[in-house]
Amino acid sequence: MKAILSLVVAATLVGGVAGVAKAGQTFDTVKSRGQVACGVHTGLGGFGAPDQKGNWAGLDVDVCRAVAAAMFGDAKKVRYVPLSAQQRLPALQSGEVDLLSRNTTWTLTREASNGLLFAAVDFYDGQGFLVAKKLGVKTAKELNGATVCVQTGTTTELNLSDFARANKLDIKPVTIESFEEAASAFISGRCDAMTSDGSQLAAIRANQTPVPDDYVILPERISKEPLATAVRQGDDQWFNLVKWAFQAMVDAEEHGITSANVDAELKSADPNVQRLLGVTPGMGKSLGVDEKWAYNIIKQVGNYGESYDRNVGKDSKLKLERGLNDLWNKGGLMYAMPIR
Repeated sequence: MKAILSLVVAATLVGGVAGVAKAGQTFDTVKSRGQVACGVHTGLGGFGAPDQKGNWAGLDVDVCRAVAAAMFGDAKKVRYVPLSAQQRLPALQSGEVDLLSRNTTWTLTREASNGLLFAAVDFYDGQGFLVAKKLGVKTAKELNGATVCVQTGTTTELNLSDFARANKLDIKPVTIESFEEAASAFISGRCDAMTSDGSQLAAIRANQTPVPDDYVILPERISKEPLATAVRQGDDQWFNLVKWAFQAMVDAEEHGITSANVDAELKSADPNVQRLLGVTPGMGKSLGVDEKWAYNIIKQVGNYGESYDRNVGKDSKLKLERGLNDLWNKGGLMYAMPIR
């Protein structure tokens, strides 16, 4: 009897696990729709912003494009949905977007309490402070008595409060709902400083200040901000595709495969490259897409290094150093999981 009961329990557990793995409908919905609905920033240069012709570009945007390339073989099959900080999580939870690729910090609460899963960190960041040089401030600990513009409804606001309390500083936060309004308030002189992720401050300095050299980002980083792509819980197949689309970009950089040489690399004798590019089949089948899924990403979007340099690095207005976002074997944190 105990043996029979054990078999029944085991069968139930196996069925339950299998049920979870196939529970969500996002993958099938996106496939039948023929387009990925991607939640992006309302306009942050280098990460997610439209140009004058309405064409979206940025590091986060490239993640959306990579997912579309993997799913459809066409990186253009994306509908971009601009979302404010307050809108972004509800939009993903409600199904308005299929994934969120919008400067969103991976935290326990956001994942465990909001029914979300973070698929990949595409930028390791930290919160800092932007000030005008004429303020004469060299470090953030000299901001006692200062007014600081901060976007409300973000981890940034909470971090600012923690920093002030921990360092016994009388910082006067000026909370503003939209990122654009907060930046404008700072530039107009309403606040002594602005606090946000270092990458966002670099974008403001490069794109919105009248004379970028008149402003400086203070050296401190008061938080860890792993900015990551998020999906809803409950659809493992979709989660896997989003996760591995980004891994393919990093893996391609590790192997020196670029959008320019990917066709030549199809002839590589390296088994790792053969699996990545679909010469040796199996990886695409595991994800439920064409075997050329990673080839399409690399050909149409590029590897992670190409995306970084183009959008926020040496070939962009931001000119951010790779730093933590360099490959693991170059002193950074970017490390592709094995594609095998």
